[in-house]
Amino acid sequence: MEISEAISVLQGFSGTNLTVTLARIEASLRGANTDTCSTSLADSLADTSTLAAAGLVKRLAGEINVVIHALGILLCLPHILEPQETIEYVSLGAGNTGREFDLETDKRIAEFKFIRWQGGAEAIRQNSLFKDFYCMAACASSKRKFLYVLGTDYALKFLNGGRALSSVLSKKKLHDEFTKAFGEKYRTVRDYYVPRRHLVELKDVSSFVPELVSAGLD
Repeated sequence: MEISEAISVLQGFSGTNLTVTLARIEASLRGANTDTCSTSLADSLADTSTLAAAGLVKRLAGEINVVIHALGILLCLPHILEPQETIEYVSLGAGNTGREFDLETDKRIAEFKFIRWQGGAEAIRQNSLFKDFYCMAACASSKRKFLYVLGTDYALKFLNGGRALSSVLSKKKLHDEFTKAFGEKYRTVRDYYVPRRHLVELKDVSSFVPELVSAGLD
């Protein structure tokens, strides 16, 4: 089944308002028995093809964050590359697919974080941002290091803040690596970030991908 067909099938089942549609189906099944149930299901387009369509769309939706990340990087490249700067590799898939960073050129290494900060409790996003900063700051490369984000205000507020590193380093591998390198030297994110803030440049790329901002994507 093609995705366009799957969407059409789901629209046929859902109608203009899924809540209203489901309420109508529920009402149609009151008093139904083995003789009449199949007719109600058929009238509602509740069949195996509709279920298959939903499964296909769900699978593709599960990959949408990877698509957004890849497109975001690709659309930023023409704006961030300097004249004659040469790409050595770009990593577009989930994670870094065996490569250390999202982008490496003959002049820079870079990570992209297309997070639309909400300003509330965003521990998982903060943890991810710190991991990227830490990995880049720890990298021995002499190339310039960039962390590209959608707006720097919330990112800098977090990095200059007092959140406990014991909370941020929630993943065991990262926690063990950090502890091996620094022991108990640093207590908060700020303690670690401030002496290293010159190592990684935080850059706002909102103007290069305004669609990610205007769409309200998380």
